[in-house]
Order: sequence, then structure tokens, then C-alpha cells
Amino acid sequence: MIGRRTLLAVAGGTAAAAVSRAAFAKGGDTLDTAYINGRIWTGAGPATFSDAIGVKGDRIAAIGADAVRSRTGKATQVIDLKGAFVTPGFIDPHVHFVIASTMLSQPSLRDAENPKAFVDRIAAAAKALPKGEWLQGGNWDQDRWGGEMPHKDWIDAVTPDTPVAVIRYDLHMLFLNSLALKLAGIDRNTPDVPGGVIERDAKGEPTGIIKDAAKELVQRAIGTPTPAQIDATVERGIALALSKGVTQVHPTELETSSFDSTRRLRAKGETGLRFRHYLPLKDWEAQVQLIKREGRGDDWVQWGACKVVFDGSLGSRTARFYEPYADDPATRGIVVTDPADLKTWITGADKAGLQVTTHAIGDEANDIVLDTLAAVAKANGPRDRRFRVEHVQHMKPHAIARFKEQGVIASVQPYHAIDDGRWAVRRIGEERLKTSFAFGSLVRSGAHVCMGSDWPVAPIDPLTGLEAAVDRETLDGLNPNGWFPEQRVTLAQAMHSYTQEGAYAGFNEKKMGAIVPGLLADFVVWDSDLFAIDSHLLIEAKVLRTIVGGRQRYG
Repeated sequence: MIGRRTLLAVAGGTAAAAVSRAAFAKGGDTLDTAYINGRIWTGAGPATFSDAIGVKGDRIAAIGADAVRSRTGKATQVIDLKGAFVTPGFIDPHVHFVIASTMLSQPSLRDAENPKAFVDRIAAAAKALPKGEWLQGGNWDQDRWGGEMPHKDWIDAVTPDTPVAVIRYDLHMLFLNSLALKLAGIDRNTPDVPGGVIERDAKGEPTGIIKDAAKELVQRAIGTPTPAQIDATVERGIALALSKGVTQVHPTELETSSFDSTRRLRAKGETGLRFRHYLPLKDWEAQVQLIKREGRGDDWVQWGACKVVFDGSLGSRTARFYEPYADDPATRGIVVTDPADLKTWITGADKAGLQVTTHAIGDEANDIVLDTLAAVAKANGPRDRRFRVEHVQHMKPHAIARFKEQGVIASVQPYHAIDDGRWAVRRIGEERLKTSFAFGSLVRSGAHVCMGSDWPVAPIDPLTGLEAAVDRETLDGLNPNGWFPEQRVTLAQAMHSYTQEGAYAGFNEKKMGAIVPGLLADFVVWDSDLFAIDSHLLIEAKVLRTIVGGRQRYG
């Protein structure tokens, strides 16, 4: 529990205080909507609650029963919350929006418990498709059946006319059948791809496993959907996100399909869900030219930031470590982006005023990225740049303090800890895991820590992330007291990371992330008080309403 309930009007004590005073100095305008009789966690402090919200246009105009009542007129729509719990809208700073939205209509292999179930599902899905159409989707997890990697021979007989390219749930590994390999032009003579892996058997033949940068060979063969198809897919994703209480997402994809789609949707009106796009770092100069022509977007669709992938993932054994993998001593992971390119691109983008975030999972990868960010900041001089590192999963002990010291934001995904925790010890051993998924240490260090999902790698539902951050109980049920429980955080800390820290991570803390006069009216009404229920019941709470920009978008 956070503390005693207080019914008060929130003003000072947050980054938005100056905005609230300036934006509503007159304070006399009649409200458009008054939400009364609620239990409202404003996000403006660990013990700050109120009972009413007043909305004018797309902004929060008043907080607290007295302030709201004084500005309620005959034209004001009054909504009785009947004691329902309210939070700021949740911000998810790491999603793969088009991929995830596309998977909503594709077969799922995530809970296939053994190779037979895996093959049977692929066979059934292939049978339902027209001849020659690519079978995608997937989210498979070989660790559910002990770690044996699938082989093209498993499915060739049941997919003779269907090219198969199903992705592992971490998005770093594709599994192909022989037909897909042929269409992608991948055979024993195909050269290795820098930053990628074509897995081969003892005879040099591809097994069907394609990792990281090598996936581009397959994507070229599959092709791309039409803009209309992508837009329809994105709209399905928007509806799902809003139903989970998410009001802004940060797509961090290495292509521009979601960016192009949301710009098309924005041209037609409000998108309902807010977007801040992180575009490919290697194309930073093109983004600079776009900003010169069109600015950086608006409160619905923003850009002005870049993303790059430095290493791979733990599950695919491509995350870059100092020491070899415990279950494959022949490798210690890969480098997806050449360190020289990394430094050159970040230097240029940062000098041009773009925000940069870098995917880093292995301990060596995190050190190299932090070293690079420090060198760029020193070379380009002081400014409010807000460098980010995505995932920050595995670190040497010395690296934890560097985030606070360098002013680098740690963008983490708590669900990964309870998911990877089922099998991570097989990959890197107990000792290296002591400073893995170190959410508690990062938060206690004073670093900025934002929390998200990495959807579709994890559910977009923020309640699953909150529960994971607070309890750290692995999905296999084998850690009821928490997996490395010293890295747990409190619910208040986790919610702060999902709201205000998410806003800060996108330079939006003066616009969103809290329920404070002057900020955008983005908030969520829940059927349960998240602070009053057992943390194990968090994922059972339901969204009653999602308000974005003062309008109800879900419920």
C-alpha cells in the first residue's frame, strides 16, 4: 500500500506543476466533463490520491472534488465513477507494433509444449492457407520442450506447398521449411551474413534456423503488405492497446511500416493511441531532412528519435557476453552492428539533435554501448539528450551505477525476467544472473527506469509487467518467493516507471504521465484498486474506460 488516502488538488511537486499553473491560471472555464467519486492515483507522488477529475478540451483542467465542482456547469457531462480506481494512462516505451498487430491474426505456437504439438499446429495452419501463401506468426519457444532446436525436416512433409517462416518469441530467430529456404535463396552456398547466423548441420546444409540480420534474406522473399493492409492491422493493434489501458507506445522497429501507417492514419484524424517513433539509426540523416520539412509531429504521432540493435538475444544465444554460453561454449554471442558504425551513427544523430536508443542485452554489449554513449556525449558537449538503452538485461556489477552517472535511461521489460528465468541459468549460469534484469538495483541507484513490454515478445498488457516487476515469480512456478528477489520493486515504483518515466523517456513529461492540471487528459478507469489487491491478482484487474485526449477511446 502506498499510504493514507488524501483528497486534495494536485499542483506542486511534479515536473508538470509549472505547466498546470500557466495553462489554467484563469480557472473559470466550465468543464466539458467531470469524473467524480473515484479513487484517483494521480502519479504525482507515492501517496497522492484525489477523488475527481475535470476535463476541458483535451486537457486535465481540475483535480479534486471542490475544484471540479466549482467549474461544473449545465453543459458539463458528469460521470460518476462509483468508487472506481483511476491511474494515468500507461506508456509502453518498447513495442514492435506492426509485427505484433499482424500476429493477432496469425497462428500462435507459444504454448506448444513438445515437438509433436509444434508440428501439428504448423500442419493445421498450413492446411488452412491457400497454396503458396507464406505461413508466418509463431512466437515459438523451444525451451518449453527442453531446448532442442526445430529442424526443417520436422515440417517439410506436412508443408509441401506452403513456405513457412515462423518467428521465435524473442523476434531474433526464424524457423523455415525447405520451400521457404529455396524461395529466400538460402542454401549451402549462401555466405554468412554480417550480424546474422544461418544455422547449418554437420554437412553444411541449412537447418532452417535463421538468426538476427540474416532474417533480412527471408523478409525480402516474403515481401510487404499493401499500405491499406498495414493500416487495418495497425488499427487492430490500437484497439487492443487501448483495451489494456495503454495510451502511448514507442515503436522501436528497424523498418518504417508503423511510422508510415500512423502518419497516414493521423492525416485522417486522431489515432486514438499516441505514438512516438524510434526510426532506424542508420537512416538518421533522412530523418533530419524530414524534421526540416515537417517538424517532429504532434501529440498523436511523434518522431525525432532513432533506434539501433547492437547484439542479439539470450534465447537465441546471440546476446554478446564476455564469457561463452554455458550451454554452448563455442559462442559468446554476436555483434549485430559494427562498433565503429555504432559510434559514427550515434555521433551524427546526436549532433543533429535526435534522441538515440540502443538495444543491448549481453554484459559486454551493455559495456560497449555505455562506453560509446559516454564518448559521444563528451565529444558533442552537454545537452538534454536522454540516451536510452533497451532491455539492459545482463550486466557486470560495475555497469549498474553507470546509468545514473551518465544520465542514460534504462528501458526495461519486467515480463522478460519471469519468462527467461525459466531457463536462463542453462545459458549463462547462476553467477552472471545475479546482476541480470536488475530492476531493483537500477531504480534504487536513482537512474531513470522506464518499463514496457517489447510486444509481441511479451503481452502489451501493463498489468503483466507490473506483476512481474513486483513479484518476479517465473512462469514455470518454480520461484514462488521471487527469482533473485532482491531485484523486485514496489508497485508504486513500477507504476511510476510505466507512467511518468515512460513520459520522460520520450521528452513528454510536460504533456503526459500524470493526472495533473495542464497535462493531456490521458487516464484509465479500472474495476479494482491496484494498491488494495494482492499483487498476484493484478493481472485479473479489468479496464472499464480508457480516456485519451479527453475522449473515451475504450469502454
